[in-house]
Amino acid sequence: MLFRSLAMLFTGNFMLQAGIAASLLSLGAIDFGLIVDSSVIMVENCARHVAHRKDKPWRETIRDAAVEVRQPTMFGELIIMIVFLPILTLEGIEGKLFRPMALTMIFALAGSLVLSLTLMPVLASLFLPRRLNEREPWLVRLAHRCYAPVLEWALRRRAATLLGALVLIVAALGLATRMGGEFLPKLGEQALAVSTVRLAGISVEEAVALNVRLERELLARFPDEIEHIWTRLGTAEVATDPMGIELSDFFIALKPRDQWKHARTQPELVEAMRGVFNKVPGLTAAFSQPIEMRMNEMIAGVRGDIALKIYGDDLAELSRLADEVQLVLLDIPGTGEISGEQISGQPVLQIKVRPDAAARFGVSTRDVLGVVEAVGAVKVGEVREGQRRFPLAVRLPDRQRTDPAALAATLIPTAGGPVVPLDRVADIVLTEGPATINREWGRRRITVQANLTGRDAGSYVAEAKQKIAERVALPPGYTVEWGGQFENMERANRRLMFVVPVALGLIFVLLYFSLRSLRDVLIVATGIPFGAAGGVLALWLRDMPFTVSAGIGFVALSGVAMLNGLVLVTFIKQRLAAGSPLADAIRQGCLVRLRPVLMTALVAAAGFIPMAVNVGVGGEVQRPLATVVIGGIITDTVLTLLVLPVLYQWAGRSGRTLDTSSQDG
Repeated sequence: MLFRSLAMLFTGNFMLQAGIAASLLSLGAIDFGLIVDSSVIMVENCARHVAHRKDKPWRETIRDAAVEVRQPTMFGELIIMIVFLPILTLEGIEGKLFRPMALTMIFALAGSLVLSLTLMPVLASLFLPRRLNEREPWLVRLAHRCYAPVLEWALRRRAATLLGALVLIVAALGLATRMGGEFLPKLGEQALAVSTVRLAGISVEEAVALNVRLERELLARFPDEIEHIWTRLGTAEVATDPMGIELSDFFIALKPRDQWKHARTQPELVEAMRGVFNKVPGLTAAFSQPIEMRMNEMIAGVRGDIALKIYGDDLAELSRLADEVQLVLLDIPGTGEISGEQISGQPVLQIKVRPDAAARFGVSTRDVLGVVEAVGAVKVGEVREGQRRFPLAVRLPDRQRTDPAALAATLIPTAGGPVVPLDRVADIVLTEGPATINREWGRRRITVQANLTGRDAGSYVAEAKQKIAERVALPPGYTVEWGGQFENMERANRRLMFVVPVALGLIFVLLYFSLRSLRDVLIVATGIPFGAAGGVLALWLRDMPFTVSAGIGFVALSGVAMLNGLVLVTFIKQRLAAGSPLADAIRQGCLVRLRPVLMTALVAAAGFIPMAVNVGVGGEVQRPLATVVIGGIITDTVLTLLVLPVLYQWAGRSGRTLDTSSQDG
């Protein structure tokens, strides 16, 4: 407890200097098991040396015990710190989410390293009993009793042991290729956001009345689920978020889930609410969450999970292609709500001057266009009131501005003096025009958005790309581009694929400086595939897709997985340097270091259990990370204790640098 408190004090000071707030993003992913791993190894080795001490001076005993494990613990902590460096290079929302966690873990591990090498030997010399019973606890004796025959069997049947490990890794690789992927797990915000689209041209009064009716029906149908509800319609005077009258956003705050009676989960509640919106003809509703919707809008410019952007010049052709794409997406499993941008259907009053009629009546085209301009407003001057200035504008009366028949009867003076109605010199037609024209990078664009239900974004987009390429023919000059969360996921994966190999290269350099043998480095590095196999199996058992959060878990696991192997190989090399035969050094190293290996693995895995089972707000991001680390630690520990001795024996026998290579194993 003292060590953990001091390590967290060290971490808190560095967080203060770096400007990192204590929040779920920074402290939520701290594993106290990783923080105390080095101290566990240090104290365990000191206790073992004290138990075997005879006439050796007390301080010399503690010093020798600390020096014996100084190198593997120091390099192990440095390796774990290095694997968090790639997380610092992430960009966008994934960088903002995980960079505080990575920095906090690096600070905590740095404090743990310093304290384990300085404070823990001092505390051990002060508080460890001068006489310790060599008899180990019953749990450790049970572990030795179970592990010793299994280790002997593995060393006698090296081929079967290696083949079994290889089969496990290949099976995990096969599962990984079939696992879907998405950007980040959906956060439960305890609120819903419903974006609705009606036919263009609807009046404000009709839209407000429909929204009120929907709000009342939702409150009546789900009184135990909805805390309160409000709707935003159209564009505010400060147009930071411009929307047409045909667009509305319903924001629904939910009550605690234990009070719900009409649904057990949020997806079930969404399905029930969707039935209310589907009753309205011509209304399209897309369900999301307030923060999620805003983040999608700010990052990708769309509100849905997946967006297909079609670029081209002709609005009619863009609308046709969007309709074809929507039909294709409807046939793909996992498709939730689909919505395409409504770029047409806006009622437009079109006035075309008839030059021959205007000339016959002696009416100039400018006079006709002046009347048309007055439907809106014509600036004629400026009004001053002190230092303030106000534009002065004139326009036609409201009846002529809203009624096409009244506008057609508007009188226009002729050159001879009499007046004629507007419809005598111009054609007045009520037609449909573009409701909105969106552009991106100077090109016209229409977007088809889709929310996913029960399926990951990676496999969905892969299937959608294939089917759209088969069933939708793009004319020359028209292109498509995928956006939304999938775009963010691809960016994060590309960055990790570049920086993770660099970090692994640094780890190999550290291992080489620690072990001074390329063969031993490669043996210790087998912990990476051992741990990755367990992480993949854990995700598969919990039915979780691969996300950026899970990817961060694999990055962290790659450092943790090599710590046990480094401890074992270092101890085996020490026994070989002391003159023990190869087979005896392997057996003795595995049995003697069994307790610290199990302790560090169990402590590290136990530290992630709260994150793996967290069901609170924000737990969705932590669960994949913790699941990967726990599963990877379990398989890495088992395979390291069984496969690594086999690999070391095989490498020792085939190498020429060991004098004990002729000994029977």
